[in-house]
Amino acid sequence: MKVILKQDVKGKGKKGQMVEVAEGYARNFLLPKDLAIPATADAMNTMRLQEKARQRAEAEAKAAAQAAAEKLKGCQVKIPAKGGEGGKLFGAVTTKEISGALLEQYGVEIDSKKLVLEEPIKAFGSYQIKAKLGYEISGTVYVLVTESK
Repeated sequence: MKVILKQDVKGKGKKGQMVEVAEGYARNFLLPKDLAIPATADAMNTMRLQEKARQRAEAEAKAAAQAAAEKLKGCQVKIPAKGGEGGKLFGAVTTKEISGALLEQYGVEIDSKKLVLEEPIKAFGSYQIKAKLGYEISGTVYVLVTESK
């Protein structure tokens, strides 16, 4: 019996795949647990439409990530912070602060979880921070930490 999987099923296939399974397995396990639906013509058409929509959404997300990487090229984010002697900060500059400053100063919205800090920023100066935007696209955020009065 042919069924279309609604969820990943170990040993059978991934969500959205059409697989051939034993009739008893489908009738007694997959269908009652809502893991699959019978592969009718209507269901197969719906599956194709969902796949096209998923691919279109993925292409749009990839284009948005590429556009964000392009916007980051000319941006230098200035973050004022309080500090003490020797250029040391009171505390550290976090990815959340950098993300907020990017949105405020340039209108570029990047989730703070996508910014990668090797080590916390604890001193004044300029830094390059890598932004992993997804779909193997990354950009560089230039951060200038200055002393606030």
